Amino acid sequence: MNIRKRLRAHPEVHTGALNDILFILLLFFLIVSTLANPNVIKVSNPKAKSDTKAKQTVVITVDRDQKLYIGQKPVALDSLEGELKTYLANETDKPSVVINGDSTSHLGTAIKVMQVIKKLGATPVMAVDNSGVK
Repeated sequence: MNIRKRLRAHPEVHTGALNDILFILLLFFLIVSTLANPNVIKVSNPKAKSDTKAKQTVVITVDRDQKLYIGQKPVALDSLEGELKTYLANETDKPSVVINGDSTSHLGTAIKVMQVIKKLGATPVMAVDNSGVK
């Protein structure tokens, strides 16, 4: 006669709660990564009705004090052409340079930057914010 018990308890680790936590963390990091902005210099962009997307080769920022930045590196207007040449030297097709200007900055500074960009053979693109326009 075989009187052993056939039902044995199998030890298991319940991972339902861990799956929920991992899913919430994944969502959190996805949302945070989409909100991250590579431009550290904070400017308030002028408003526009249309949205133009261009492949950004270089980003030039003009802040409210008329200071220029290539990426995050401060640059004087006099040395902008030389600095910009080094960034555009590696491009094979026609590069585009995005000008990220503060809405309170002078238009003359942005025009001077555009002239330097055109002189180097690149396409200037002005970044505008169209979120508040109806």
